[in-house]
Amino acid sequence: MAELNNPVLLTIAACEIGFWVLVVAGLLLRYVARLRRAGLVTLALVPVLDVVLVVAVALDLHRGGEVGFAHRLAGIYLGCTVMFGHRMIRWLDERFAHRFAGGPAPVRVPKSGQERTRKEWADFARWLGAAAIAALLTSVLGATVADAQQRAQLSEVFATLGVITVIWLLTGPVWVTGSRRG
Repeated sequence: MAELNNPVLLTIAACEIGFWVLVVAGLLLRYVARLRRAGLVTLALVPVLDVVLVVAVALDLHRGGEVGFAHRLAGIYLGCTVMFGHRMIRWLDERFAHRFAGGPAPVRVPKSGQERTRKEWADFARWLGAAAIAALLTSVLGATVADAQQRAQLSEVFATLGVITVIWLLTGPVWVTGSRRG
């Protein structure tokens, strides 16, 4: 329960809420209010949230904060927002364009076949990029602002990244590639 009061976890939650607020506000400005420039500026603010998160984690470590789940999650969260955020925004943009601006209907990825297989491998490649970003951020924070004990606790994220990678590989691209319909 004490983890719920962790400032890093609260920052991650605020960044996630901020992400969706900025994305929806940007798209509403673009398509509903017809303020394209304002929408673009709002969407361009999304990466600022990533900077806020990195600064919050670095400050907490520098101040001697006890490393916990939230600190290790921060790198994974950042990697995922960098590698998947733009695609999520594009996905939502297509739907807003269709709904509010007469754009074409979004194309759905089939549940099987070569296109689905390519998508699964592409998603896995994105995950590998996210994991690399998480590992790099963890290493940089460990080398710059963390003490020896914090560094050791931060390094526990590498096992988590490995587990996620194996599960994703097996339940995503390998599963679809190995299926009769894949």
